[in-house]
Amino acid sequence: MELTIAQKLEALLKLQSIDSQLDEIIKLRGDLPEEVRDLEDEIAGFETRIGKFNAEIQALEEEIERNRNVKKDAEKLINKYKDQQMNVRNNREYDAISKEIELQSLEIELADKRINEATFRIRTKEEEIKVTQNTLKERQEDLKAKKGELDQLTSESQEDEKKLMQHREEQSHHIEERLLKSYNKIRNNAINGLAVVTVKRGACGGCFNVVPPQRQADIRDKKKIIVCEHCGRIFADAEGAPEPATTGRR
Repeated sequence: MELTIAQKLEALLKLQSIDSQLDEIIKLRGDLPEEVRDLEDEIAGFETRIGKFNAEIQALEEEIERNRNVKKDAEKLINKYKDQQMNVRNNREYDAISKEIELQSLEIELADKRINEATFRIRTKEEEIKVTQNTLKERQEDLKAKKGELDQLTSESQEDEKKLMQHREEQSHHIEERLLKSYNKIRNNAINGLAVVTVKRGACGGCFNVVPPQRQADIRDKKKIIVCEHCGRIFADAEGAPEPATTGRR
């Protein structure tokens, strides 16, 4: 059965009342849900950073091992070349082998330099990990405390919130889909969550701009759905009748 405009407005007003009660419950939790999310994001960032540092340390340790092997190979070659020097036949062969020994000695120096640099970088990364872990521990303790506060507040209002959500679901079925979508869109854009309001003392109950008397009369008639020309909220009703204009006597 097609609902009248008055019935549609009444259904919207009931839904708004339920949503406003839900808003109050959420408001009591204050900034705690957002603070918990922020801490969770921050903790995830610290954990990612520590993982990155550990991966960098592993790569540096592998680099140190490679350079140690380079040193070992160079030392073996130097020993081999020194043995060969004992059996050279002329100065030319001796100089050539000396050149190879010199090159391998430079390889050892370069490997030592790279090992020292990598070792220093590992110590730096380990210090960064230590600092990050301390900060991470502090944030985890903060998160535990904030979650405890939030869980307590949530548990206190959980039953009421559950009932209101159920009522909201039931009430939504009484509103046609197109109108419900409009209601939700207006509500999401409203700072105070009000999508359906009444005219009080001649002003919009949402943005408090003046509503002309003729428009108030149309709102009370409930022949069509009327929205505030300033904020777009839906008018469900207007309180009282507009005061008649008075004319002065000459």
